[in-house]
Amino acid sequence: QVFKKAGYSTAAFGKWHNGMQYPYHPNARGFDEFYGFCSGHWGNYFNSLLEHNGQIVQGNGFIIDDLTDKALDFINQNQDNPFFLYLPYNTPHSPMQVPDKEWAKFKDKKLTKFADTRTGEEDIDFTRAALALCENIDSNVGRIQNQLKKLKLDRETIVIYLSDNGPNSSRWNGGMKGRKGSTDEGGVKSPFVIQWPGTISAGLEVDQVSGTVDLLPTLADLTGIQFNSVKPLDGISLKPLLLKTSQNWPDRMLFSHWNGKVSVRKQHYVLDDSNQLFDLNSDPEQRIDISAKKPELTKTLSKAVLDWKAEVLKGIASDNRPFPVGHPDYKYTQLPARDALAHGDIKRSNKYPNSSYFLNWKNNGDYISWDVEVLSEGDYGVEIYYTCPSDDTGSSMQLAFEDDKLEFNITKAIESGIINQQYDRVERMESYEKDFKPMKAGVIHLKKGSGKLILRAKNIPHATAMDFRLMMLTRVALSK
Repeated sequence: QVFKKAGYSTAAFGKWHNGMQYPYHPNARGFDEFYGFCSGHWGNYFNSLLEHNGQIVQGNGFIIDDLTDKALDFINQNQDNPFFLYLPYNTPHSPMQVPDKEWAKFKDKKLTKFADTRTGEEDIDFTRAALALCENIDSNVGRIQNQLKKLKLDRETIVIYLSDNGPNSSRWNGGMKGRKGSTDEGGVKSPFVIQWPGTISAGLEVDQVSGTVDLLPTLADLTGIQFNSVKPLDGISLKPLLLKTSQNWPDRMLFSHWNGKVSVRKQHYVLDDSNQLFDLNSDPEQRIDISAKKPELTKTLSKAVLDWKAEVLKGIASDNRPFPVGHPDYKYTQLPARDALAHGDIKRSNKYPNSSYFLNWKNNGDYISWDVEVLSEGDYGVEIYYTCPSDDTGSSMQLAFEDDKLEFNITKAIESGIINQQYDRVERMESYEKDFKPMKAGVIHLKKGSGKLILRAKNIPHATAMDFRLMMLTRVALSK
């Protein structure tokens, strides 16, 4: 939003885990262009069902290659203008789907098995898949770098390469304690590499502790953008450290939170969720608790954690906001199976809701529902993404919101088994995908207000109604 306001063309291509419906959608957060998916993970990496600025589209090839193609096009189109490109790849997140080319390089690679009793036993094939996916990432980052050089933009462009958390399996992690899902260093410490040839010295290492909260003030400071934040920022600009104009640095605290657990980092000290204190200079693996030797520091950090929890986590467990539908500034509202609740004997395809779908829709009257708030009254076109065997077509359905109703029938067969399972190099935890296709169900009039949006099977003449993946609402007209 800051860079868009300053005249930059802005784009995000990849994973967005900050909300799907407007105003949480990327297009509502300052991005002119968005291509990717709004979810915690994605279940299919090949010719994926993605979205472009709210509309569902079919991806092209392996998802990371596809996202990079979009990024290269964006750079080409904006080479004469200032641009901000955010490219959040979704690998090496599970499921571990790997292209044949990269897998061939690593499937038989001999690895020294990692051993650390604190994180569990390593799955060698999972590690091989992670390495193969990183090989693919490296290749695509190289494509971006080469394009910047080809267009002679490399010395005018700040490039940052970073990750979001520690590894998603028990594998080598630099000896640090923990992995993804922990608030120890092995779970939250990430690589951060920044490049600006001719301005930031190559090989510079910054030892002062910093975090992703510093990205906004740093990039705004480096590019000379002035902005006023509505709320106070936790981050501070790293420009003095990167340009070596000053080594003075505040003795700050950075907090990490995951599922109720909180740790706090104060330069080279870290207090973990169990109130153990570690000196990372002498003990980077967090093996020696020094809280008894430094009681005052432990007390200070413990109080800071309590204060932080009281301020930041207050009410986090009771967040019951409805899903916004029909924002007046946006045409599309996507409502996936992930955000719905099943009633009756309908089952979710997997306990992990991201990228899941509903099946076992066998009983008349069974339904799924979304807790929604319709933000603007109007007419909305309804599309259902589903599969249905030819022997099971003919079910009659009803979509209802308060007194507004739409009746339609499942008339077309969409046959699909599990797709692209051959690219899974280890057994996945998440739901497999099917080749879901859209059906135009009709137009429903929705009145403004909060309530349950219900999709119900009124009559199922055969074995099942359908397997349901998502519903797309497209605003046709607003009421005056």
